[in-house]
Amino acid sequence: MSRFFIERPVFAWVIAIVIMMAGILSIITLPIAQYPSIAPPAVNVSAFYPGASAQTLQNSVTQVIEQQLTGVDNLLYFSSSSSSSGQVTITATFAAGTDPDIAQVQVQNKVTQATTRLPQEVQQQGIVVAKSQSNFLLIVALYDDSGRYTNVDISDFLATKLQDPLSRVPGVGNIQVFGTQYAMRIWLDPYKLQTFHLTPADVRAAVQAQNTQVSAGEIGGLPSVKGQQLNATVTAQSRLTTPEQFRNIILRSAQSGGVVKLGDVARVEIGADSYSVLSRMNGKPAAGVAIQLAPGANALTTANAVKARARELSSSFPPGVKLGFPVDNTTFIRLSIHEVVKTLVEAILLVILVMFVFLQNWRTTLIPGIAVPVVLLGTFGVLAAAGFSINTLTLFALVLSIGLLVDDAIVVVENVERIMREEGLPPKEATIKSMGEITGALVGIALVLTAVFLPMAFFGGSTGVIYRQFSVTIVSAMVLSIFVALVLTPALCATLLKPIPKDGGHAHGKFFNWFNRTFEDLRERYQRTVEKSFSRIRPAMIIYGLIVLAMIALFIRLPTGFLPEEDQGSVLAQFTLPAGAVQSRSLEVAKQIEHHWLVDEKENVDVAFIVVGFSFAGPGQNSGISFVHLKNWDDRPDSAQTVARNAMMKFSQIRDAQVFALVPPAVQELGIASGFDLELEDRGNLGHDGLMAARNKLLAMAAQDPLLMAVRPNGLDDTPQLHIDIDQAKANALGVSVADINSTLSAAWGGNYINDFIDRGRVKRVYMQGDAPFRMAPEDLNRWYVRSSSGEMAPFSSFANSRWELGPAKLERFNGLPSLDIQGQPAPGKSSGAAMDEIAKLVGKLGKDVGYEWTGISYQERISGSQAPALYALSLLVVFLCLAALYESWSIPVAVMLVVPLGIIGAILAATLRGLYNDIYFQVGLLATMGLSAKNAILIVEFAEAAERQGIKPREAALSASRLRLRPILMTSLAFIAGVFPLAIATGAGAASQNDIGTGVIGGMVTGVFLAIFFVPIFFVVVRTTFPSKPAAHSE
Repeated sequence: MSRFFIERPVFAWVIAIVIMMAGILSIITLPIAQYPSIAPPAVNVSAFYPGASAQTLQNSVTQVIEQQLTGVDNLLYFSSSSSSSGQVTITATFAAGTDPDIAQVQVQNKVTQATTRLPQEVQQQGIVVAKSQSNFLLIVALYDDSGRYTNVDISDFLATKLQDPLSRVPGVGNIQVFGTQYAMRIWLDPYKLQTFHLTPADVRAAVQAQNTQVSAGEIGGLPSVKGQQLNATVTAQSRLTTPEQFRNIILRSAQSGGVVKLGDVARVEIGADSYSVLSRMNGKPAAGVAIQLAPGANALTTANAVKARARELSSSFPPGVKLGFPVDNTTFIRLSIHEVVKTLVEAILLVILVMFVFLQNWRTTLIPGIAVPVVLLGTFGVLAAAGFSINTLTLFALVLSIGLLVDDAIVVVENVERIMREEGLPPKEATIKSMGEITGALVGIALVLTAVFLPMAFFGGSTGVIYRQFSVTIVSAMVLSIFVALVLTPALCATLLKPIPKDGGHAHGKFFNWFNRTFEDLRERYQRTVEKSFSRIRPAMIIYGLIVLAMIALFIRLPTGFLPEEDQGSVLAQFTLPAGAVQSRSLEVAKQIEHHWLVDEKENVDVAFIVVGFSFAGPGQNSGISFVHLKNWDDRPDSAQTVARNAMMKFSQIRDAQVFALVPPAVQELGIASGFDLELEDRGNLGHDGLMAARNKLLAMAAQDPLLMAVRPNGLDDTPQLHIDIDQAKANALGVSVADINSTLSAAWGGNYINDFIDRGRVKRVYMQGDAPFRMAPEDLNRWYVRSSSGEMAPFSSFANSRWELGPAKLERFNGLPSLDIQGQPAPGKSSGAAMDEIAKLVGKLGKDVGYEWTGISYQERISGSQAPALYALSLLVVFLCLAALYESWSIPVAVMLVVPLGIIGAILAATLRGLYNDIYFQVGLLATMGLSAKNAILIVEFAEAAERQGIKPREAALSASRLRLRPILMTSLAFIAGVFPLAIATGAGAASQNDIGTGVIGGMVTGVFLAIFFVPIFFVVVRTTFPSKPAAHSE
């Protein structure tokens, strides 16, 4: 094939140009993202049971739906939470690669089967089944810096003007609003109600009757009488619009003309739809809407569209209301991709520089240099065809490919130059002869590197998604690289290179003359060392054995992880006060946290957005969360990890709350914080109290453990609950119905939604509830009255008693078992894998009745760790089989495979010395090291085997091959190291991932090259001595 294109160089150029054009067109259409869709798809089932306790909700709703979640395709696990606020959420998580739409339909069908068994109140509220994401892509916030508006004012403006337009932006999934719109609030006074012998039910009925929209029809509507000449719409009563109109609602009228109006028994005002959440941004009243990405949507495109729409709407904001983005993950995505692209350019320049140092001629350097754009652009074409995106993983793979893709071209050019120099042949004939010598080696290298990375593409789970990005990208680059080396590079050599006189060379400057003399001196010393080693084969193999043992020992001791912890420019802090703490108390804690961010950390913090009443652990007056956006990497002295550690030390001084400062995980779709995430399960019917006791014991042990930090329950503690006992016998004696008692209690203390009103052209809600002074203490219950059948007003004290008890604010289940979510982090300097092992040991001390299962990011990390050995073994097996097929021998591949541990030990040493972990990037780097180590061995073994076929003895063949191939081995290896070097020293956004993969690969290449060039000749001799070749084993 090469000769065909040597004779037709224009044809070779045409093919290269077509490949590049296809790549350029692909780059224009490829989406840009930080990561592909790594998180497994999830489906949320949400239901609401007004007034139900967590226990009631779990027994009557949660378990009924859970029991139907059987036979759902690709279901990994499901979890549920039942809150005392009446909210139940069930999240079903599916295997990566499952179509989220099909998963949603299957879950919807299962929920439909359970619907008839659910309480009527739940069915009336509706059950929502939706695809879910766990993290926020963006928070759009409004805040007031003029002091003119309250939280309720800003919340209403956000809900009215921003919420709906932003939710309709393409790519937006679920939204979470931190704030509510206005509502008409009717605050009841029990004494005034009792004075007029009225109950909340009377108020509700009057409001429903008099605040309504009547459809009165029309005059002259069809069918009409003959000769009808008039047609007009009839209007009657419509919804009320102002508090004054509501105050004038008539509750009772007498024949004497006296009336009781709503304003006589209640205070009416425009208030908030809900008072459960309070937000602040940089110390100012605020409200926010958190945007979640729709499954399959592009993060950058969606975020840009949301921000553009928000800025467009900001022109109508009232004076003093400002727009902000306290959470914006796209900044990190953009910068990290920019950094990797910069690294890619640096890698190309460094590779070209190394090639020029060795080739010492711009013409010969240009030939491998031309291969770079052809292969890179062609790879983008393959990514587009495979449906991939431009993301940090594919760009990492391209950086790794830079050094690999020029290797083949370097081997061709170097061999052509050697033949021209040694035999005096013209470029075309030298190229033809060179390709006859090295085509086998090129095909072998391509097979090995493809075989190393190809098995990665077939692994499942989130880990498999990451592996696939590397596998498809690198394999595509390798296939294109060998294609270019066999098609374009020979054509360029034949046309661009100038003839070299026999035993001559290029005219060089002082530097190159010194470099050549030094290299020749080193090559002579190297050859003498290799020759001497043939007489010391046994000690050499013992040293090799010790290296292998050291490699195994270091690998076992290397801490494990999932993905490196990135500084993504954001930190969050969750805080929880003691059970029963009120919002005002939580707000004081929030202000202390806010002061730390804005004053103590002003050099690092850009924006602090705090929400009281919302937390990922669960809603409540005693909980809250702080989202912190840090300044750009170049503008702040500390990393996000340092900011979080400093905050933890500061927050530990807050006596009134537990506060945890957290750094988001590398893949935010997999959870809210880095570290571990497990579900503590009740497997022995301990009951809720027993499980809580086990949880508290675990937290106490974890607090004393030096390997762990910030171990916390991702849930709410049991809270004091006021239980009201109704004496039905007394109630019946007084003529009071239980239904009236329940409706009065619910309306007075819980609050009732009645219907809607119109506020400035927008439909909003009307609520009725007891006024604040009449529902603040247990004895306030006695202020409320229920009307008996005889018309008398009976106080609650005549038929009801109250008592305090402790009950769950939130009940959780995992895979159908009662559970509690526990999260935590490794201590500084420790890996997440070590923390997971340690917390598992602590759970083991709780007894056989308590078990655990990993969830979220920890589930994926465990899968990753369990798949890695199979991945290594499969890659090595495929490499061996490919080499066996190539050399038509079972023994020669052994000489190549023995070199693999020499590269691996360098990768492990480099990771250990730099404090890195055995995570996914390290695994990819290890595979690259295995392939590159084998590649260097192939360059020697291929020539040694060819020499042996010509009748030369194994020792002389190995010696000759090692001398001939030293220069291309060093040149290609140094070119590869130069290409990866920018990764190892990267700083700024996304640097942790770059350092992780670059360090391992460089460490592996250093030992893989400088040990391999001495050991491979020995391996070849040992193998050929042990398994002598047969004359017919290899055909020409």
